[in-house]
Amino acid sequence: MADKPQLFGTDGVRGVAGHYPLNRATVWKLGCAMGRVLGGEKSPRAGQVLLGEDTRESSAWISGTLAAGLQASGLTVTYAGVITTPGVAFLTRHHGYTAGIVVSASHNPFEDNGIKVLASSGRKLAEAVELAIERELAATDGAPADSAVAPLEASPQILGDYLDHLTRLAGDCSRLAPLRVVVDCAHGAASHLAPQLLARLGIRARVLHAEPNGRNINLGCGSLHPEPMREETESCAADLGVAFDGDADRAVFATRQGRLTDGDHVLYACGLDLHTRGELRGRCIVGTLMTNLGLEVALAARGLCLKRTAVGDKYVLEEMLRSGINLGGEPSGHIIFSDISLAGDGLITLIQMLRLLGASGRSLEELTQGLKQFPQIIRNVRVREKPPLDSIPAVAEAIERCRREFGERGRIVVRYSGTEKLARVMVEAEEAEAVERHAALVAEAIETALGAG
Repeated sequence: MADKPQLFGTDGVRGVAGHYPLNRATVWKLGCAMGRVLGGEKSPRAGQVLLGEDTRESSAWISGTLAAGLQASGLTVTYAGVITTPGVAFLTRHHGYTAGIVVSASHNPFEDNGIKVLASSGRKLAEAVELAIERELAATDGAPADSAVAPLEASPQILGDYLDHLTRLAGDCSRLAPLRVVVDCAHGAASHLAPQLLARLGIRARVLHAEPNGRNINLGCGSLHPEPMREETESCAADLGVAFDGDADRAVFATRQGRLTDGDHVLYACGLDLHTRGELRGRCIVGTLMTNLGLEVALAARGLCLKRTAVGDKYVLEEMLRSGINLGGEPSGHIIFSDISLAGDGLITLIQMLRLLGASGRSLEELTQGLKQFPQIIRNVRVREKPPLDSIPAVAEAIERCRREFGERGRIVVRYSGTEKLARVMVEAEEAEAVERHAALVAEAIETALGAG
């Protein structure tokens, strides 16, 4: 038996829609396999799963095909329609579903899609459960009929429950209503939720990229392309700008002056606020290998520490729960406030930032001015395969040369993407020239050895 799941990556099953493993036959079989494994899970709504999706043109047929497989194994499917991944996580836990499933490829382009499966707790599945599903998939015979697509009708009450939850989290809206906000929905799952939430809070919002057509999700917008949001925030002199990704589990921000701020800035501002109020447990924040060294230095100056994990919000959460820490996240904008939610939720992150601005009377620029990030470069190299990087002499030598030069005043992290055929090279240090030089050398070594051409 494999030690690690082969089909499930760090964020579920992902690929190009219409191609294995997201072709119709495999999606249907995957639904059948999930049904047989998850059907035995105990929960208040045993045998019932919640299914939601993002705005990709392939999401509807994947959802319908997956639902047909789930139903063939005896599960009942409640359909939430277009909804954020953290929205499904909350509703799964809140209503006691056996599992929650989201059809989404998050920040990837529209051609890609994915299937994320959440346990009844709202957390990502344990690897043991993923392995069990993969074994069942391998044992599933037959193929779906051409018509094996379940008719799905979204329940409006489901979305209402999530919006009610978010509105309650915002609390007293009197300090929030005067704030002016620019929000970039990435033509994704937040396109209808974010404007409704801000309207409930009485906030004047300039909404960007909230007209999904199935193919424009994340296209030149959202958290991966925040420049339009940044420009609009500066142009409007808004108090805050925010950009989500396709399934809105990430959020990055811009200041009134037009400065982009990432997840490290959010951790810094919210961490200091929690510490000041005596609510930062363990006097520590959880980050990842990609967290900027500048955050570690800035926290240390305040007597606080940073714990690092492997890249991935599930690893951040595992460390938070293990260490009893209540704040953690990634530079990409995945932020977890574990006292509120065990899922990274872009809308909750927005609410927390709005509350901080409203309560402090300070701008985001002021709240983050103590964080001086080290120059950092991330180079993505497309690869044809993923052998251990330390097994390639030229790559290992380039990495070691970088580490020797930087010592403790810089870092290099080289890893494979968990969802794409990419090698990611992250280099950071005090001198920008050295950062650029070493990033180029390591990326070139990987390209020479493994480049996809």
